[in-house]
Amino acid sequence: MAFDKKKIMKRLLIIPPILIGVVLMAYQVKNRQAPQHEPLQEIAKKVRVISVQKLTVVPRALGFGNVTPGTVWEAVAQVSGKIIEIHPLLKAGAILPKDTVILKIDPTDYLLAQQSIEADTRAINAQISGLKAREKNTKASLAIEWRSLALNQKDLKRKQALLKRRAVSQAAVDQEERTLLARRQSMQSLRNSLNLLPAEAEQLDAQRATLTIKLKDAKLDLARTTIILPFDARIAEVNIELAQFAGQGKTLVVADSIDVSEVSAQLPVDKMAQLLDRSRLKNFSAATASTNIEQILGLKPIVRLRSANLNVSWPGRVVRVSDRLDPRTRTLGVIVAVNNPYNLSANGHRLPLAKNMYVEVELRGIPQKDKIVLPRSALHSGRVYIANKDNRLQIKPVDIAYNQGNLAVLAAGLASGERVVVSDLIPAINGMLLSTVEDTAVQQSLRKAADGEDRL
Repeated sequence: MAFDKKKIMKRLLIIPPILIGVVLMAYQVKNRQAPQHEPLQEIAKKVRVISVQKLTVVPRALGFGNVTPGTVWEAVAQVSGKIIEIHPLLKAGAILPKDTVILKIDPTDYLLAQQSIEADTRAINAQISGLKAREKNTKASLAIEWRSLALNQKDLKRKQALLKRRAVSQAAVDQEERTLLARRQSMQSLRNSLNLLPAEAEQLDAQRATLTIKLKDAKLDLARTTIILPFDARIAEVNIELAQFAGQGKTLVVADSIDVSEVSAQLPVDKMAQLLDRSRLKNFSAATASTNIEQILGLKPIVRLRSANLNVSWPGRVVRVSDRLDPRTRTLGVIVAVNNPYNLSANGHRLPLAKNMYVEVELRGIPQKDKIVLPRSALHSGRVYIANKDNRLQIKPVDIAYNQGNLAVLAAGLASGERVVVSDLIPAINGMLLSTVEDTAVQQSLRKAADGEDRL
């Protein structure tokens, strides 16, 4: 029983603290203050903005293409024969100057043919000289016959007079008359010979003219046995060796010009259209297209080679535009020429603009003044976020003229001085309060992009 009393006493000791806690809680509840209500405050969203400005925009577009030589020359054998001489540097890749003798074909057969024609020509000339001498002799003989005929006529008249006086016989008169007729026959033969001489001379002249043509052909064939480079060139192919037979019509050597290289840059039609100043196209005609196409289109191309750490550029010029769209890519080819592509010292170049290089062509149009431009990241499905004068968000639709790299050129929708939000804004609620900060870095990059100083 003693054990039970101690146990009961220990349990009763917890009651006083509980009673004290209850009393304290009741006191606090009775004397507590009602909660204070603070007014709700709107939190401003912090954003970066730029002020809209009218800038001068250089329209640009990128095209890509392979480099080709301005002129490709094929040395086709115009005569056949054995190769007897070949230039020691005539190898693929070699650069040789203009007027270099690169090949010689055995000229023996063509030299003999020329000599034979020259001999035939001399024979014809000798016949023509003989014909002229014969004409001269025949005319002299005819003159003598005329004098003899006059004498025969006098003798006939005299003998006819004597016959009337019976001083001569009739037989003598008849004989004199026969002599006169024979003289006339001789004169007629001489006249016939003279009449035939012009036809004979014409025939000889025709034969000499034919030989003259043959001689020219023979000399041409002889000259064609020596093959000479028509311009400074880089050898692309060599299809013949020393002592080989070159058949007529065979391509012996292929050479590329090194004064001009060309690139056919393929551009989408819409990009090409945004580069052109329509007012300049009114000067386009067939007469001006071949000589003034660059000024009419107003395009300035820059050819670039980018590869790893290599970045080399060449100034170019537009020489023509392709006559058709590429059926696969639906792009239009603009042919750009680069002068002196093998001038390694120009502008610090360290390599030539060689054939089949894949290069980038940037085409620049006439600068367009007073254009409103924005970063493309500031556009949201054809709308922009504006911070109005009360720093409230205003969502405005805009019309886009065209996009260029990271740049959007607007046709309508904004005015100078408006502030455009260029940072991400999620969610974007019309009328929400904004805390704006001018983003000068974006403003500067926008100006550089408009001036064409950045990379597309």
